[in-house]
Amino acid sequence: MATDLPSATTDPFVGDALRRALPLFIPAIPFALVLGVAITESAMPAAVAWSTNIFVFAGAAQLATVSLAATATWLTLVATAAVINLRHVMYSAALSPRFNDQPKWFRWVGPFFLIDQLFALSSVRVELSARDWRRFYLTAGIFYYASWTLTVTLGMLVGSAIPTEWRLDVAPAIMFAGLVVLGLTNRPGIVAAVTGAGVCFLALDAPNNGGILIGAIAGVVAGYVADLLQSRRADHRMATS
Repeated sequence: MATDLPSATTDPFVGDALRRALPLFIPAIPFALVLGVAITESAMPAAVAWSTNIFVFAGAAQLATVSLAATATWLTLVATAAVINLRHVMYSAALSPRFNDQPKWFRWVGPFFLIDQLFALSSVRVELSARDWRRFYLTAGIFYYASWTLTVTLGMLVGSAIPTEWRLDVAPAIMFAGLVVLGLTNRPGIVAAVTGAGVCFLALDAPNNGGILIGAIAGVVAGYVADLLQSRRADHRMATS
């Protein structure tokens, strides 16, 4: 396992992964900063809310959890986070062929780092061998994990300097829109991101920041339908060729 750890001096895929990962993190910076502010204002103890960076590492789910802490039961919080992250089922299905030929330890560890940005990067690197893809994936995943935690912590420390225009419920839409512009090349992924961002904006005034949940559900459904239609068209072309 030690030989698989990313090394900037010995692994050519590390620099490539970091160069590709950085632009996709830029749209998430406002989201992470605003989440830091939300943590300081949450009814949840700050240390517990901050620990979601370490144990959950899923921005929209974290935001919903810390925002609803004063108005929802633990069961509701867990259910909300699970629904928001349903899109990861689609991500997992798409990446399953790449995980099948990986070591057992990676099949356990790798999914923890799977976020929207990492899916956008890793799903298109079909030319890489299993070992090189694993190095690429881990490099980008660790970068996002560390950068997200650092930026959320920064948001907690400089919360008073964050513009009030960066409303809590606008942040996820900003990130999803940025993903479309900067990295998503898979059509179902683009449909899911565009739909999620659009519905988030339309549902800004939903009670208890419900626009996050509504947007996530809409994105998952739209992405699933787009993937289904794309698969049917591909099957039809193969049948008629």
